[in-house]
Amino acid sequence: MSDYTYHDVSKMIDHSLLNPTLAVKDLEQGIQLAIAYDVASVCIMPYHLKRCAEVLKGTDVKASTTIGFPHGGHTTEIKRAEAVRAIADGCQELDMVVNVSKVLSGDWDYVRNDIAAVIEVAHAAGQKVKVIFENAYLNDDQKISLCKICTELNADWVKTSTGYAPGGATHEDLKLMREHAGDHVQVKAAGGVRDLDALLAVRALGVTRCGASRTAEMLGEARKRLGLSAIEATANDASGY
Repeated sequence: MSDYTYHDVSKMIDHSLLNPTLAVKDLEQGIQLAIAYDVASVCIMPYHLKRCAEVLKGTDVKASTTIGFPHGGHTTEIKRAEAVRAIADGCQELDMVVNVSKVLSGDWDYVRNDIAAVIEVAHAAGQKVKVIFENAYLNDDQKISLCKICTELNADWVKTSTGYAPGGATHEDLKLMREHAGDHVQVKAAGGVRDLDALLAVRALGVTRCGASRTAEMLGEARKRLGLSAIEATANDASGY
């Protein structure tokens, strides 16, 4: 008897459609795949967000996009404007990148204000924010400081990485983030979780979301193990993460 249901794992997945080489037809197929597998959200390039939100309307899959992606170096004003536009386009979850340069410089007031700007916009609209640390570039003290800031600002998730840095989600980082983020802050893994066993492993560490491009493979395997029928859906899975 499995200790998880299909929706326990499908609703962990943010299906990633962020690779810049994806054509519009790939994005459209990816949205349909996400609906077929009933994932948590589709995280899509901002220019296609409005269309994505329209297609997802009436489903149980949320529309999400990125802010300050992938390097976090946008000015705070631009990140705020991106958040305002994303919400106007139907975004329900915003994945924002911290200003990595400012984190490495120890300018914590700037970092706090930068994160707060996006959270304020999103929460005022009743939407949620995942704060991307890009852990591959940070030491543990910096990761812990970010966890504390995100806890104080009531971020909805802390997230390991964009999926485009030299490293992604490690178990060590996930344990660290779960330990130092408040109980009201969830943890998202991104980068390197590529099969069902890896997904189940991070779930056991307290992870509630995972960025994934290999959604069909992971959830197809889950359905197989749970004795559920296969889902006939095709999409380009060269989507990032």
